[in-house]
Amino acid sequence: MNKILEASLKGEVLVIKTEGYLNKDLGQDIQDAAQEHIANGINHVLIDLEQSNIVNSIGASIIIELIEQLQETDGTLAFCNLAPIIEKTFKIMGLTKYCSCYSNENDAIEAMS
Repeated sequence: MNKILEASLKGEVLVIKTEGYLNKDLGQDIQDAAQEHIANGINHVLIDLEQSNIVNSIGASIIIELIEQLQETDGTLAFCNLAPIIEKTFKIMGLTKYCSCYSNENDAIEAMS
């Protein structure tokens, strides 16, 4: 199933943990969760993709929209626990020029705080 397992604040960072295929539906769920927090002044978002091993082009395009929205508020987007194929895909697409990738959640939160 494609879903958000958890969306929680860790200090000033919104951590979104996902499960399943990052497609249009899961991408929209991520966008909605992030929007709710951005509206409340939280502009650092970490997406934990440990349990998501596939991203399609629509899911990636929604991530790009989120990057653009966060840039407007001097925010940041980061990822952690990426499968090697997803990390490679993000690099090829140029997403890693606008967001960071970390090996685990703790490293990401420390760097983003």
